[in-house]
This record gives sequence, C-alpha cells and structure tokens, in this order.
Amino acid sequence: MPDTERMTVDERRKCLKRMQRRYLAASREERSRLLDDLAALTGLHRYSVVRLLQGSTLERQPRRGQRGRVYGAAVDDALRVIWESLDYVCAERLTPALVETARQLARHGELAVTPDLLEQLGRISVATVQRRLTRLGQDTCRLPRRGPKRANQVARAIPMQRIPWDIAEPGHFEVDLVHHSGPSTSGDYVHTLQMIDVATGWSERVAVLGRSQRAMEAGFRQILARLPFRVVELHPDNGPEFLNHHLVRIWGEEITGLRLSRSRPYHKNDNRFVEQKNDTLVRAYLGQARLDTAEQCVALNALYDRLWVYYNLFQPVLHLIEKIPTGTRVRRRWDDAATPYARLLATKSLEPTVRERLETLYATTNPRALRRAIQQDLDALLFPRPHLIVPAEPTPAPTPAAPARAAS
Repeated sequence: MPDTERMTVDERRKCLKRMQRRYLAASREERSRLLDDLAALTGLHRYSVVRLLQGSTLERQPRRGQRGRVYGAAVDDALRVIWESLDYVCAERLTPALVETARQLARHGELAVTPDLLEQLGRISVATVQRRLTRLGQDTCRLPRRGPKRANQVARAIPMQRIPWDIAEPGHFEVDLVHHSGPSTSGDYVHTLQMIDVATGWSERVAVLGRSQRAMEAGFRQILARLPFRVVELHPDNGPEFLNHHLVRIWGEEITGLRLSRSRPYHKNDNRFVEQKNDTLVRAYLGQARLDTAEQCVALNALYDRLWVYYNLFQPVLHLIEKIPTGTRVRRRWDDAATPYARLLATKSLEPTVRERLETLYATTNPRALRRAIQQDLDALLFPRPHLIVPAEPTPAPTPAAPARAAS
C-alpha cells in the first residue's frame, strides 16, 4: 500500500475497535475471512490483528519509558558544521547531502569523520534532522537574509480595472512614464510623464529629471495647472513612482473627489491608449536617445509646450464607437476624425472663461508655423550645435486656468 494511502495508528485502532465485537461473535470461518480483510485494510500482520482484537482494550497506552538517544553529540557537531557550510539550508535539502558534504569537509580539514559517524549521517531521517536543527539554530548566529520584496501597500488599496473604451465623460486619464535612458539605465535621466484622456484623446506631457517624489510631484502639478477640464480618474500602471503615499496625498489635496485605479500587473493593454501615444507622441519624435541633463529637460518641456497646442488643437484623432463580434474576430468602427479640442467643446464641460481662452488660442495660432517651430526645437534638442543655436521665440502660453479641483 502506498504511503499516501497507509492508515495512521489512530485510524487503525478506530477501525479495529469497530470490528472487535463482530469478530468476537463470529464463527471460526467468519473470523478467518474477517482477519484477511482487516489485515489487507490496515496493513498489519494477521497475528498483530488477532492480538489487538483479543486484547482487553484498543486504546493507545502511554509509553512506559522514554526512548534513548540514537544519535549522540558527534552527530550534532557534524550537523552544525555541515549546516553552516551549506548556508543553513532546510532539513529537506540538507539531509541527502550530509554524507558527501562531510567527506568533502574532512578532505579540507574542517571536520573529523569516522565510519560510524558517516553511517549515522547516512540513515538519519529528515524529521530528526529538522528537530536537531531547531535546537542548534537557537545558538547559531546567521548572516541576515533579505526576505521577499514587500508588496506595495498603497497599491493594495487601489482597485485593478480598465477604463472603458466607450466612456463619454472627459477626465478619465491613463498615465504612464516614458524613459529616455538610451542604451544604459545608469544614473538619473529624463522621463516623459504622459496623461491621455480616454473620452476626448486630450494629451498632456511633461518632462521630469529622475523619478523622485519631488520630480513626479512637480510634473503632476505642472499638468494640473495647465489642464482645461477637471480630472475624474487617474489610471497609472503599478510603478512605485505613481503608487506611493506622497503622490496619493498630493492627488487627494489637489483634486477633490479623485478616483484612483490601476492596471493589472504584466497587462500593458490595460493602459492601451497611453501606450499607443507613447509611441506616436513621444518615441516618434525622440526615438531612443538618452537625455540626462537639466538643460535637456528644460528644452524638452519647451518642445512639449508647442506639442500641447499642436496636437490638442489641430491634430484630428479617431475614437472607437462600436465593437462587433464576428465569430472569432471583432470588427471595430470609428467615428469621423476630430481634434481633442473639438471633442472637448462638444462635451460642454468647459467653464466659459476657459472655453474663451482656448478659442482665442486656436484662432491666433498658425499650425504650419507651429509645426516648423516644433521641428526646429527638436533639431536643437537632438542635434545641438552650440555655435549656431539662436534663442527660440517664446512659446504661446498653454495655460487656460484649469479647474482641476472640481471632480466631486
């Protein structure tokens, strides 16, 4: 019978106790058949079954005397040396390696072994080793080990979900961070903090140097000061640069009624809108270049100020309006292309003063000249020629006094 199916001592005694009255009242032939069945069921010899059934009691009796020690101090000393040599592994890993490790240590003069000691180390059980390691561990000074990485306690309190693709209310932002480290991630370098509104396609970008709490806070404050409509929800990934006590506190102070959600770990498609814009609005311009100076961060923010006007006011975007399942595939339908500015006006969620400022900015901006200025700023950032650099014209101030606190 396999060990996993073998009865325990208590189970055997319980079974025999139930069958004892039937055994004593049976005939000779019935007893013989009953003994065969009980021997097969319990795994005991027939004579053992007979002795137990004919006894006065089947209750387990206390041991009359304690067993003597099988393994002496020599085994304990050897276990201590071998355990330390193998970096205090568990008994299940240590026991099979006891003999070979003892011989190896003996060859190097670390342990004195005898044939009797090797024989005892070869037959000692895992349970016995575990008991002795428990006692030896009380007097052992181990090197501290770093345990598993502690889960982000802030993230645990934030629900995992996706912003629905067909949401109509503006203010639900997917958030992500684009690294401009080049081929090496050593040291501090520039990151692009990007937010994309799912309903309108409105995009916000700001460059930050490093991912410290102070840099990330400054980046979010810059976006909130420029955003022309309220923030209802922020949906970042699980990065600690987003999910930490400081930023959660800042969001709660700056945005009334803000709802936080996060994507599932290792599911980048939960942030599908911002991931797409990371490619078209950031990588398409900057590629994989490394940006790691304060001057480059300032220049990139100047470029993003122009892109803020260019993409939000003049670049039409498509919006998914329907998904049609067709067998194993899904057909998608989009609406007519419109700029995020036009989509935002259609929601009628802007305050009159903010709407007037955006309309004025739209009417006074030449998109072709703005595109040329963007290209010049990009060339100066990626291919600097100090002796030819001419100070750029001031960027139109894209700050329409955003009401970012009204998300109640």
